[in-house]
Amino acid sequence: MPRTSPFAVVITDEERRRLTQIARRYTSPYCDVARAKIVLMAAEGLENKEIGLRLDLPRQIVSKWRKRFCGERLAGLESRPRRGRPRTFSP
Repeated sequence: MPRTSPFAVVITDEERRRLTQIARRYTSPYCDVARAKIVLMAAEGLENKEIGLRLDLPRQIVSKWRKRFCGERLAGLESRPRRGRPRTFSP
């Protein structure tokens, strides 16, 4: 039985414009492009498994970003600080 996400993604025209801009920008980091594409495909009505197959990502990752977008909108797609000891050397 296929899984369906309880998080239906409905985006505004402004959000669609911003996400498309991020997904098409040549200099965007890969993680930002993948997140934007996940949300755009979810807004088209695709299931997590289909999005994962198209973007070569695990279904769980697609589910995570769909859920975060539904809860926090565009701000939810930004990277959060990671745990662990702070860096001792600058990049």
